[in-house]
Amino acid sequence: MPETVKPLTPDMWPAFEDLFGRQGACYGCWCTHFRLRPAIRRENDRQRNKDHIRARIEAGPPPGLLAFDGEKAVGWMQVGPRADVPEWNNAGRVSAPLEPDHGADPMIWAISCFFIRNSARGRGLSHRLVAAGIVFARENGARLLEACPIDQSKDSRSVGLFVGSTRVFEKAGFTRVAERKAGRPLVRLEF
Repeated sequence: MPETVKPLTPDMWPAFEDLFGRQGACYGCWCTHFRLRPAIRRENDRQRNKDHIRARIEAGPPPGLLAFDGEKAVGWMQVGPRADVPEWNNAGRVSAPLEPDHGADPMIWAISCFFIRNSARGRGLSHRLVAAGIVFARENGARLLEACPIDQSKDSRSVGLFVGSTRVFEKAGFTRVAERKAGRPLVRLEF
């Protein structure tokens, strides 16, 4: 569990679609929350979000990683340059960059979202995704990789864990660089 973690390319759309299910994961978000301005998110429905992420996947480069158990996708992690997830960079967010120019710098990357199939949770998959994300970011020229996880959750199935667990990032070598809200540190790995 899982056998492989791969960058999400257009040919993997059926596996990604199957992982996210009919509802589109996280109440129809389709991992567009940090990609779309709030006004657009309010106007969108599940289908528009799905169309948006599909177009982004087809346009390339890969916006994240898919974890597979055999042929079945069991996990997703959105990872790429901060500029690819513009809402993640808003000054009012706990994930806002420490340096104003980091939001547009193609060498400053972010791990912004996870989605793991219920049957695959609690088996260390997020650890494997983060490890693969570190390699993916480094191989694609990142000099910094950041995340804004949550320190605690009472339930491993919590929707709040879509940002990841601080414990996972700390085990992977990330360090806390800011904490604008209790329990939501901005963590960083330098290459």
